Amino acid sequence: MSDAKRRPSEAEAEAAVRTLIEWAGDDPDREGLRDTPGRVVRAYRELFAGYETDPRAYLERTFDEVGGYDELVLLSDIRVVSFCEHHMLPFLGKAYVAYLPSNRVVGISKLARVVHGFARRLQIQEKLTAEIAEAIQDILKPKGVGVVIVSEHSCMTMHGVNTPGSRLTTSHLLGEVRDDPRTRQEFFDLVKGGVT
Repeated sequence: MSDAKRRPSEAEAEAAVRTLIEWAGDDPDREGLRDTPGRVVRAYRELFAGYETDPRAYLERTFDEVGGYDELVLLSDIRVVSFCEHHMLPFLGKAYVAYLPSNRVVGISKLARVVHGFARRLQIQEKLTAEIAEAIQDILKPKGVGVVIVSEHSCMTMHGVNTPGSRLTTSHLLGEVRDDPRTRQEFFDLVKGGVT
């Protein structure tokens, strides 16, 4: 690995957190903050675990015995925890993931794992929505895919424009979910029934 691509060590990451604490105006050696750099690094390891996985791999085990089922499969209210790549502040919300199977289905927990795998990275919500939909389309080869994410962005609610309660909604539709008006409407009706 070249120096340009070298991942900093845990000690270097902890030193960076100490620097931020000092930059904020506090003393990283005071009792309440002494262990904070290590805690932050461990939390970041979990929060950015998406860099350690290939979310597409979750979709590789499928089931062919679908009993002729050929209607939309929708998993609602998948918790989304991600981070805005512009401010490194969290955005939190819910994802609604649907696909129209052609001849095989995937275990529903795998849909949630795909969302979590892509979400645990620095990015924008629009990209996250598209990545989830395109991975499902590429691996499962369904007749269509629909993904909606509704979330609240801390970069909008905690600083800057300061608009608590505002939510961003993004969607990415592929195949029949996009092109067939009835299937498209059914998808949005199902999502609307699940949005709270």
